[in-house]
Amino acid sequence: MPKAAHKVVVIGHRNPDTDSICSAIAYAELKNRTSDLVCEPRRAGKMNQETEFILRKFGVTPPRMCTDVNPKIRDVDYREMPGIPGSTSLRRAWQIMRDQAIDTLPVVSESGELEGVITVKDIATANMDVFDTEVLAKSRTSYKNILETLGGTMVVGSEDDVCTGGSVHIGTATPEMLESVVEKGDIVILTNRYESQLCAIEMEASLLIICNGAKVGRTIQRIAEETGVAVMTVPFDTYAAGKLISQCAPISYYMTRDNILKFTLVTPVADVTRVMAKVRHRYFPILDEEGKYCGMVSRRNIINLQKRKIILVDHNEATQAVEGFDQAEILEIIDHHRIGSLQTSGPVYFRNQPVGCTATIVTQMYDENGVDIPPQIAGLLLGAILSDTLMFRSPTCTKVDEAAARRLAQIAGVEIEAFAAEMFEAGEKLDGKTPEEVFMQDFKVFMCGDIRFGVAQGSYMTRSNLEAAQKLLEPYLKEARNKQNVEDIYMLLTDVPKQESVVICNGRYAGGLLTTGFNCEPGADGSWVLPGVVSRKKQFIPTIMGAYQEL
Repeated sequence: MPKAAHKVVVIGHRNPDTDSICSAIAYAELKNRTSDLVCEPRRAGKMNQETEFILRKFGVTPPRMCTDVNPKIRDVDYREMPGIPGSTSLRRAWQIMRDQAIDTLPVVSESGELEGVITVKDIATANMDVFDTEVLAKSRTSYKNILETLGGTMVVGSEDDVCTGGSVHIGTATPEMLESVVEKGDIVILTNRYESQLCAIEMEASLLIICNGAKVGRTIQRIAEETGVAVMTVPFDTYAAGKLISQCAPISYYMTRDNILKFTLVTPVADVTRVMAKVRHRYFPILDEEGKYCGMVSRRNIINLQKRKIILVDHNEATQAVEGFDQAEILEIIDHHRIGSLQTSGPVYFRNQPVGCTATIVTQMYDENGVDIPPQIAGLLLGAILSDTLMFRSPTCTKVDEAAARRLAQIAGVEIEAFAAEMFEAGEKLDGKTPEEVFMQDFKVFMCGDIRFGVAQGSYMTRSNLEAAQKLLEPYLKEARNKQNVEDIYMLLTDVPKQESVVICNGRYAGGLLTTGFNCEPGADGSWVLPGVVSRKKQFIPTIMGAYQEL
C-alpha cells in the first residue's frame, strides 16, 4: 500500500480561510514532531488571495486539496499481486491460484494494461471441454507452454514456435490406423514405436510429442528436420500427456475480456460495496491513476477496512466539515468557535478555547510541548491571528491572541503593521475575480433547527474596495443561495478601519431577520450597515441565531 494512504489528515473547514489552512499546516508539523503519527495538512477548498500571499511570503508549499475523506480503495489493504501475461498456460495459472489461495488472476500486458481476468471457473470449463481437439491451434499455443506443462525437452524445432493448425491425436494405434486419422499440421502424442513416429512424419504432422522420456533416434530426428516437423520428448505416459495437453493453451483464449468489473484507487468504498453485493465474484482488479493494473480487492479486504484518520482544526460544525467526515475516524478537534453539531463515534481529544483564532491555540500547544516554533511556521500562525482578529480590532480578540502575535512576529522577523497591511491588501484585490470566487473565499453554512443558512465574509481596508465588492456580489447572491442549498444567505463586507460591516442578503427570512435582529433598516441601496459588527462568530451569528429561534 502507498504510505500516503495511512497518513493522518489535518484539515480545516470547507471554503477555508487563512486560519483554517495555516493552523492545519502548523498543527501537522507539531504532531509530526511530538507523536508517532504521520500527519499531512490538507485543505478542503480553494485558498483565498490572502492565504496565498502568506504562504508565498514565508516560502511554504500550499497543502494538497482534499474535498472528500470517504474511504477509497487506496485506503484498503488490497492485494498487491502481480498480473500474469496472456501467454501463460492454463495449468500454470491454476498452480498460481492454488499457491496463492486466490480464484481470480489479472491478465496484464507488458506495459501494465489490464487485458482480462481468468478465474478458476474458466479453467474448470476449459478442462471439461475435452472434445475440442483443435484447441491448441485455435488458441495459438506456444511450444514453450507445452514444454513447461509437460516438463518436456525440445529435440527438433524451436520452442518459440506456435501451434497454427490441426488436431491433437494420441498415436497408440498401428501405423495403418494413424494413416487414416492424422492430417497435415496435426499434433501427435506417441510412444517410442519407430514405425508410428515415421508414419506421423510422413503424414506431415506439425509436432510429435514422444512420451515416457524415450530417446528419439537420429534417423527420426534427421527426417523430421528435413520435413519441418517439430519433435519433443516428455516424461509422462500417453494417458497423462493426453490429460495435460489441453492445459497448455494460453489463458488469453479463455479469459474474460469485456465488461470486466474493476475499480480505481479513488473509487469510494461505498460504491465498491454496492457492486460486490450484486455479483458473485470474490476478487476485482484495481487500476492506478494512470489506468494501469496495480492489485486485486476482495470482500474480505473491504470488511477489514481501516477508516481514514483525520484531525479537524478551526471548526466543529458538521455542515462545515469535509465530505465523508462521518465515515472517518476523528482523532482530535482544535477550535475556537461555538460547540456545533458535529458528532463522533467515540471519545476524541477536543480542545476549544474562547480566543480569537485557532492559531493562538496551536501556538500555545507548541509551548506546552516544549517545541521551538520555526520562523516559517511562526509567520503562518501570525498571519492567521491577524486575519481572524482583524489586526486586534475584532471583539473576539483577546490579550492572549495579541501576546501570541507579537511573539510570533519576532520569531518570523516581520513588523506587524506593515505585514498586516500587505496581507489585507492582497486579500481584498478583485482583479480578475468572479463573483463566486470572491463570495466563496470565506463562506460557512450553519443550522438553526431545520433552517440551513450561509454566511460569507470579506474584510476590506478601503471603502472603495468594499463598495466594488458589494457591486460585484449583489447580483450573485440568489445564484449562491441556490448553489449552496440554503434558505437564506448573507454577505458581510467588513470595513476594518471603520469597524463596521455592510450586509447584503438574499432569501425568505434574511432581510426581516437583519432588521429585527440588529434593530436597523436597510439603506437606499438595499444593504444593512451594522456599526461595530466585525466578527461573524461573536457578533453576527449569535444575533441571527436568536432571530431564527424567534420565528
